[in-house]
Amino acid sequence: MNIGTRIAHLREQRGWTQEQTSHSLGISRAALSHYEKNRREPDTETLTKFADLFNVTIDFLVGRTNKSEQVLDPQVREFVEQTEQDPLELSDEDLLKKFALTIDGMELTPDEAKRFIAFIRYERSMR
Repeated sequence: MNIGTRIAHLREQRGWTQEQTSHSLGISRAALSHYEKNRREPDTETLTKFADLFNVTIDFLVGRTNKSEQVLDPQVREFVEQTEQDPLELSDEDLLKKFALTIDGMELTPDEAKRFIAFIRYERSMR
């Protein structure tokens, strides 16, 4: 199933007209029709709007998966929600102990992590 077919199917599942859907997306009805008939492919911004409107992943829209919903592990979801409100402080010792930071697949030692943080601080001070 291609992008246009998926978009048309999602719209029809909800019982929405092309006019309603295009209005919700902020695009013309003609543009939506072109997408649904695979005459044009939506750009990244429009693809994101479709995913948000239909509450599906972009991977689903482009056919990379047949699962329309992205399922996050509850701990991952909690972590993501927490960091959106309270960003992680990389220099926090507890954080460095809790998470394995890697570069090129090799875990950083505690000393390497501290040197990395020191380097970033130095680089920022030079601006």
